[in-house]
Amino acid sequence: MSESIVFAQFDDGVASVTINRPSTRNALSREVMEDLIDTLTEVGQRTDVRAVILITAGHVFSSGHDLTEIRGADLETQQTTFDACARLMQLIQSIPQPVIAQVQGVATAAGCQLVATCDLAVAAESARFATPGVKIGLFCSTPMVALSRAVPAKQAMRMLLTGDFVTAEDALKFGLVSDVVADADLESATLELALKVASASSATVALGKAAFYEQRELPVADAYARMSQVMADNAVAADAQEGIDAFLTKREPQWQHRR
Repeated sequence: MSESIVFAQFDDGVASVTINRPSTRNALSREVMEDLIDTLTEVGQRTDVRAVILITAGHVFSSGHDLTEIRGADLETQQTTFDACARLMQLIQSIPQPVIAQVQGVATAAGCQLVATCDLAVAAESARFATPGVKIGLFCSTPMVALSRAVPAKQAMRMLLTGDFVTAEDALKFGLVSDVVADADLESATLELALKVASASSATVALGKAAFYEQRELPVADAYARMSQVMADNAVAADAQEGIDAFLTKREPQWQHRR
């Protein structure tokens, strides 16, 4: 295993981005978050990458923020930490490629936020999730942003107010993850999903990802007006016309990966 904090590997249109800090339970220290921001920024600019898998080393997905950095820190330092977290989470949803979390072990606090933020999440059936900040007097306010947008309000509030763990099956039921698989199949199932995503036109997927996050913040009438425009623009794009023609003529599309 590389000694890098965060590293990326590339194969067949998929970037596997790994947080390599098992000794700290992959805690999201400022250094880890800044390295992840730098890596994802570079990955997001690569035209040969059509899907991203977010992986962590070891038996724990992520224990959240590094509490050793938060203990005793002044207000300015605390703000720097949580600002970095906000930049990371927004970056994940703003890069053009879908980001898929590969979740093993536990994902707590900001680690749970990371799962909720990713576009898709494949969890091992033994995985568990929690936002336990309330138990140590530090309410999971930033994790709440992603959590409350991924799961129903009552379930989000229950997680936030009790800090109780949620099983992978319940996480699937609530919408926190998109898939649950046998522990032994986690890596292969996540890669299979990533390759399926990567098989589509990257231009179309990038447009769709951006449109998804844009429309859900709009009132319904405004969302329909904006998405009608987006879909019309999409329909005249090269890959859309290629895909439509391929479907009608019963052949495989040859994507140009451009609008």
